[in-house]
Amino acid sequence: MTDTLVPRGCRAARQAERGYFRKGCNPLAETGRSKLQNQRAALNQQILKAVRLRTGAENLLRATSNNKVRDQALLELSFVNSDLQILKEELEGLNLSVEVYQNTEETFSIPLIPLGLKETKEGDFTIPLKDFILEHYSEDSSDYEDEIADLMDLRQACRTPSRDESGIEMLMSYFIQLGFVENRFFPPTRQMGILFTWYDSFTGVPVCQPNLLLEKASILFNIGALYTQIGTRCNRQTKPGLENAVDAFQRAAGILNYLKETFTHTPSYDMSPAMLSVLVKMMLAQAQECVFEQISLPGIRNEFFTLVKMAQEVAKVGEVYTLVNTAMNQAPVKANIPYSWSNMAKIKSDHYKALAHYFVATLLSDHQLHPSDDEDRQEKAWSQLHDYMPEGLMSLTILRDTVQRKRLGKAHLRKAIVYHEEALRVCGLCKQLRNIDILQEILSVAHKRSLIKYTQHEQEDDFLSLMEASTVLPKTEHKVDMVVPQFSKVKVKDFFERLGPLPVFSAKQRWTAPRTIHFHCQEGELGFTLKGGPPVQVHCLDPGCSAALKGLKEGDYIVSINGLDSKWLGVNDVLEKFKSVGENDIEIKVISCQDMMASLYNKSATYSVGMQKTYSLICLAMEEDKINKTKKATSKLPFLSWGTKNRQKAASTLCLPYDVAGSSQTKKKPDSRLTVQNIENSLY
Repeated sequence: MTDTLVPRGCRAARQAERGYFRKGCNPLAETGRSKLQNQRAALNQQILKAVRLRTGAENLLRATSNNKVRDQALLELSFVNSDLQILKEELEGLNLSVEVYQNTEETFSIPLIPLGLKETKEGDFTIPLKDFILEHYSEDSSDYEDEIADLMDLRQACRTPSRDESGIEMLMSYFIQLGFVENRFFPPTRQMGILFTWYDSFTGVPVCQPNLLLEKASILFNIGALYTQIGTRCNRQTKPGLENAVDAFQRAAGILNYLKETFTHTPSYDMSPAMLSVLVKMMLAQAQECVFEQISLPGIRNEFFTLVKMAQEVAKVGEVYTLVNTAMNQAPVKANIPYSWSNMAKIKSDHYKALAHYFVATLLSDHQLHPSDDEDRQEKAWSQLHDYMPEGLMSLTILRDTVQRKRLGKAHLRKAIVYHEEALRVCGLCKQLRNIDILQEILSVAHKRSLIKYTQHEQEDDFLSLMEASTVLPKTEHKVDMVVPQFSKVKVKDFFERLGPLPVFSAKQRWTAPRTIHFHCQEGELGFTLKGGPPVQVHCLDPGCSAALKGLKEGDYIVSINGLDSKWLGVNDVLEKFKSVGENDIEIKVISCQDMMASLYNKSATYSVGMQKTYSLICLAMEEDKINKTKKATSKLPFLSWGTKNRQKAASTLCLPYDVAGSSQTKKKPDSRLTVQNIENSLY
């Protein structure tokens, strides 16, 4: 099942050699996994057609009162349901094709269960995004065609990720990119008209919603699924391979758990909280299984304390698979989980419990307590293996008495044989698992080993032995836990960063169209200060300056200076631009936040549409807010008062009038002056 590319002479292959496709994506790879995904996609389409036919038949059945038509509708509905059941069984068979995802080298390990990738339809974001850029940001949408194309290319590449770290990084970069897109183009008060369609990984039923959260959740699911495929591909006959497998399954569990906690109302069965909880348990169980294989890789010494440790370690694996099997057989997960997955969990639970009893039987039958041995240490280790002892027996008594040791050892062997036989029986009941040769071989070898061990110690009076082996207590020194995803380590550049800093230029804020302001410095003074950034904001605007008279308002954001974009410039950079102009006229483009203006209008009870907002009304609104905060009565300002003190306090996004008779001759200039040559201060 190696990657077989298309012939090197074809055009597509030459494009791939030149790096035409993104890193982490190879749509030309003809692998067993890609063929399986193609079969899954074809089945999804057939299931979609059958679901539509069933919906039409149900609607006809509800709408008609004609008995003949109703009989025909019932017949059609019965046929469609049968066809749909067959298609779902075929999809389940694809989900059970675990051999495709396993390591290609010769191994003697029980197969692991990977997750298949969710399929999606192609989508076109061009028109909705271009319309939003023109409407919301008042920019020429044709300037952003390359950015939109890059976004669509990245989404298309994520449909065929490579099964390695490059594929993981590509999916994560698209997930982070979706966060940028959501903040820039998806306002909370309206829909963008972009439909996202994803197929359920288990049932094949499509889910179509105009919600970007469905896209983000599905990408997260595919990241977790790709981690499981990486884990199953690792060579479990080597220590590095087992370490990589453990890490991959822990990361898969972390991704799926993050999906469960972040997206709690996903409409797809495979991403429901109950299903995700089961998948997280299954990934952690497979990680624990790989930990046991890692411990036993160098070999298991036939030594008392080593066997005690291995018995508890393998009992832990059996315990976690028991929990997985129990969770898989609970509603509503049982109706959608593949049948052989629950069978595989049951088989592994019984198999590893049998191994635990085999190890205990071996340490009892093959070892005797010698005078040179540490009795206290052996007694302590033995007592930790069981929660209870056979009636009338003590731990030290069993260790000292050779007959009792052998009797209890045979009891554990009998229990191991029972578990082995149950695992073989469950495996024989499932058609898909019955066809996995390596699984059948491993179960048969373990069963025969226990039988041979029991035959070696079998005696004629064994039928008189009524001793029953107690359960081996699970314990591990290498407990696995989910690895929380760290998206911050993936460096992603915002495709639409030219729109401006995201905290300011987002879909949540509404902006006016850019206004062009032509002004000049008066005696080296701008007449306003700058704050914040990027982008910088007009602050402490002098209503008599040239910029204010031309329409500049306090709170405006400067987005362009003399035709050059300034959205990403700070205060010092903007002042440097102003300084370079000298005494010439300055042309800037500014925008105003409409939400801020609306909130300011609402503060004044006397404001009405079409009424000019004077400074006195602004002062009145500000004083009313101050009264509400301090709960103290203060005298109101004179209706037309304006002075240096008031100018320093005023903070408004509206242009303040300065048409007061004689004011131009008596105006006192601010104490703190900043000339064009001095850019250390922010006031000219």
